[in-house]
Amino acid sequence: MIYRQLGKTELTASVVGYGASPLGNEFGPADAEEGTRAVRRAVDEGINFFDVSPYYGRTLAEERLGDALEGLRDKVVLATKVGRYDTDMATGFDFSAQRVTRSVEESLQRLRTDRIDLLQAHDIEFGGREQIIHETLPAMARLKEAGKVRFIGITGYPLHLLRLVAKAFEVDTILSYCRYNLMDTSMDEVLTPLAKDRGIGLINASPLHMRMLTDKGPPEWHPAPQRVRRAAEAAASLCRERGANIADVAMRFALAYEPAATTLVGMSKERHVERNVRLVGTAPDAELLGEVLEIIKPVANVAWRSGRPENDDPGAVEQQS
Repeated sequence: MIYRQLGKTELTASVVGYGASPLGNEFGPADAEEGTRAVRRAVDEGINFFDVSPYYGRTLAEERLGDALEGLRDKVVLATKVGRYDTDMATGFDFSAQRVTRSVEESLQRLRTDRIDLLQAHDIEFGGREQIIHETLPAMARLKEAGKVRFIGITGYPLHLLRLVAKAFEVDTILSYCRYNLMDTSMDEVLTPLAKDRGIGLINASPLHMRMLTDKGPPEWHPAPQRVRRAAEAAASLCRERGANIADVAMRFALAYEPAATTLVGMSKERHVERNVRLVGTAPDAELLGEVLEIIKPVANVAWRSGRPENDDPGAVEQQS
């Protein structure tokens, strides 16, 4: 395993981070016992960064992760979130200070721990930026001062919003998903310079572009435009012709990005852990990678709309044919 410093914190994170959302059945039914074996295998293989949220499985992922980490808590960096709790876009978010405080107490119980290493505001594009800056993050900072959490961060999809909030309030980490992988590398231009300048830890998530960079292709609900899907399908087809797997090419590409301390991958089975760990420190075939990027080039960095309209990245698009 390879480890990188998480910003200015004293934490070091494995370059492969354990995304625990599948433990909450977010991508279909997950066997609880198999999930426990996967978590424990991950720790054995050197994965030390575990990311979860009360939203995943509507608290189920936290409960299962807490069970799986029994006796292993001191070996891991444990990250969870506040702000997003349900699937209803109108009622599923609550970024109030009162809810932040209550949420942390609930998460501590489910995770069977007395501290959270990293507390993150979840998908801040669905909240009001003024509330996030002047209420949510200050409440999280008070919990940090009280010793309930060690560090605080923000997560979301729109990069410009994440940069704006990080400039307005001091955070330890920023997590963004689908913004550094084969399809979209715009994190490097928008977030990475600020993170380097301020010592903010960068967390990269969804290196497979929410399953788009797989042989199965994206789920029906994927928000990317059809032209992006078609490019990904063509890239996957090329890899198959060359005896390679697009997911392996994508993982190697993401893991090689040194500004990101860790890249989160959803895992619920031991074979997921084994496959991802096997890719650490290995380089993609340069010629194949170049051809894949050439296929993707016409749709590179196409972003979709997410959250409140005022929080969208410039140029973000709706789904289209």
